Amino acid sequence: MVAEGLRVIELGTAQGGLLAALRPSYGLGIDFSGEMVRRARASYPHLNFIPGDVHLLDIEEKFDVVILSDLLHDLWDVEAVFNQISKIAAPHTRIIINIYSRLWEMPLKAASLLGLTHPRIEQNWLTVEDIENMLYLQGFEVISRRREILWPLPGGLLNMLLNRVIVKTWPMSELALSNFIICRPMPPNKDSDVAPPTVSVVIPARNEAGNIASIFERTPQMGKLTELIFVEGHSTDNTYEVIEREIKNHPGINAGLYRQSGKGKGDAVRLGFEKAGGDVLMILDADMTVAPEDLPRFYHALCSGKGEFINGVRLVYSMEDNAMRFFNQVGNKFFSLAFSWLLGQPIKDTLCGTKVILKNDYEKIALNRPYFGDFDPFGDFDLLFGAAKLNLKIVEMPIRYRQRLYGTTNIQRWSHGWLLLKMVVFAASRIKFV
Repeated sequence: MVAEGLRVIELGTAQGGLLAALRPSYGLGIDFSGEMVRRARASYPHLNFIPGDVHLLDIEEKFDVVILSDLLHDLWDVEAVFNQISKIAAPHTRIIINIYSRLWEMPLKAASLLGLTHPRIEQNWLTVEDIENMLYLQGFEVISRRREILWPLPGGLLNMLLNRVIVKTWPMSELALSNFIICRPMPPNKDSDVAPPTVSVVIPARNEAGNIASIFERTPQMGKLTELIFVEGHSTDNTYEVIEREIKNHPGINAGLYRQSGKGKGDAVRLGFEKAGGDVLMILDADMTVAPEDLPRFYHALCSGKGEFINGVRLVYSMEDNAMRFFNQVGNKFFSLAFSWLLGQPIKDTLCGTKVILKNDYEKIALNRPYFGDFDPFGDFDLLFGAAKLNLKIVEMPIRYRQRLYGTTNIQRWSHGWLLLKMVVFAASRIKFV
């Protein structure tokens, strides 16, 4: 849940082992117990530990990640602590909370009465809904939630099977010991005096010569400046030459043209994003099945802070005849359910080509790409998995999906469907069953 090299603060850090395991570029731990702080400093001298009451934080720094691990049960006023976190959270900050499941309240009390557990102070047995409500009251928005840990004891293969696989599947997930909640500060109302960002629309184009002129004519200007970045991919028609001609015919439009050396849409998107100069990065498929006129809706959803990764959805509105074949629709719905379960956020359409993200967030995804590897020829899942790994807020934008008017689709239904199924299994091993 936390990439290495971030600024991390842990409230209720105890002896500092969790904070150290995250390998932060700057780590700060706070604990009420002076003895715990002394031990943490001795064990991890490269990190910073201070005694303090998390109800009254006297810190003026901002952090990328705030961690409250098994802390809320012991707090006198949970909402007051959430209020304090507002002081150290920037808009990009992620707050990660884990708590014991209330399902285990009575069994653990019984174990305590029988002398089978260490004595504990009286606990707050909070539900996930209780916590989400208090977060909302203090200006935080929940991004995702997870259930973890079915077997809290050493056990080798049994431990791995129960805690990595079985606990992630219903109905055994209902018996999980721990709930994890990931949230972010609610986006503030944007200041109208802030300069609008620049926008790069990246357009992978293979055998799309008949659509190029319409892209120039119909793509609206957004933000301070909008540029079109075409990446041509080994076309057998004259797509490259047509793009060159249209760039000359539209001198008032900022446009660039690149020819990819690799293969696949994913490779084209990565090249386009590398060459893009805008603050906002957009993908527009050259087949025009998503209208360029819809792009401002993606732009406003991102720039208003409502989402940090805006994913187009073709499966809400009715489609034009022949826009998507029946088995393609069935496949898309199956994969939407699979990836929603894997990523912990609703994903209704995994393969809509239109996706929008801030450039600095994409650069973080690119830095973390070795975690997944170069596995995705489409590019959609590289971005979706990366956004989920960084705990970005994914928002879906319903659009009208239109019939292709020129050329034929580059999607091969059965071979690409098999490839997608393999990616589901791969994603499960890297995101869900870890």
